[in-house]
Amino acid sequence: MLIYADNAATTAVSKKALEAMLPYFTEHYGNASSIHRVGQEANKALQQARAEIAAILGAEPKELIFTSGGSESDNQAIISAALQGAKKGKKHIISSKIEHHAVLHVLDKLEKEGYDITLLDVSPEGLVSPESVEKAIREDTALVTIMFANNEIGTIEPIKEIGEICRKHGVIFHTDAVQAVGHVPINVKEMNIDMLSFSAHKFHGPKGIGGLYVRKGIRLLPLIEGGAQERGLRAGTENVAAVVGMAAALKEQVENMEKNAEKLTKMRDRLIDSILKEVPRVRLNGDRVKRLPGNVNFCFEGIEGEALLLMLDNLGICGSSGSACTSGSLDPSHVLLAIGLPHEIAHGSLRLTFSEYNTEEEIDYIIKVIPQVVKRLRDMSPMWERIVKEEA
Repeated sequence: MLIYADNAATTAVSKKALEAMLPYFTEHYGNASSIHRVGQEANKALQQARAEIAAILGAEPKELIFTSGGSESDNQAIISAALQGAKKGKKHIISSKIEHHAVLHVLDKLEKEGYDITLLDVSPEGLVSPESVEKAIREDTALVTIMFANNEIGTIEPIKEIGEICRKHGVIFHTDAVQAVGHVPINVKEMNIDMLSFSAHKFHGPKGIGGLYVRKGIRLLPLIEGGAQERGLRAGTENVAAVVGMAAALKEQVENMEKNAEKLTKMRDRLIDSILKEVPRVRLNGDRVKRLPGNVNFCFEGIEGEALLLMLDNLGICGSSGSACTSGSLDPSHVLLAIGLPHEIAHGSLRLTFSEYNTEEEIDYIIKVIPQVVKRLRDMSPMWERIVKEEA
């Protein structure tokens, strides 16, 4: 049995998305910027996809540009707001300690260039309080960027409330919604979101394509120069096939969102309840209720997460210890440290993330295997032996 439980890293391309893409590799292969009929056929598909995605997000088509994915979208949103703010003497940016590195690394770079960065603490469940955002806003605040849902622990943030505060104070609000789009309801207008990043491969679309919503009236600066594509905001020949696939995948996800969420929440909660009951000294990370439907994140005391992952992989279970973007790092997750876990516990983390393609039978197998693997690793662990002796 092979069980793929790493859907927060990437998802399988859906059949509908693949079928939608294929004609744009073959019959309709034109460059969308060309004025002849082949090019205009491609452009028509591009604009149709833009309109479909924008409608799903509650945006206007002209408020949406296509990028290579979430990291590029985050970079462009944050850098644009920072540079525009600096022109007005505003060089203060607010974010949180649990953001994706596509946000944190940009903020590190900006700090070295003279910007003042405030990284807010979060609760033990990983929640950013709207009150802390409002308290941190200053006269020179150019941007607030808070992720919609955490990629590691699955906690869903109070985005609408944070957006209301930013709107009240006239501060631009960006959210990295890479893990949320296609999985939870989102309306950028109702939620007071000024900029929003997303990536197709998180909701059964192809890799290498994503988008950035930018509210009308906010000026975006291009990261890539060279052409007039995307209204001059993102040079480079548009990947029409990928955009069409992204639109098809998102449409399918939204149409089935309620049904998928119900299924995933049921499987998720059954797994959580079983592991908490069967395994001693285990902690669930993230909010128990305000979390993505398919996200489970545990820390097991007395073992190393890497050993746990390798043993699970040998038994046919594909999981992770956190973000795929930091999978080569030996350091414990910055997210787990930010929610208050000590290093020795944070090292024993396991993230399992499911899609609607997973089954109840797979959950049964995982529930059976994890306690066995944890026990085996603890039996070999000097750290666990010390924990047991201290308890005695």
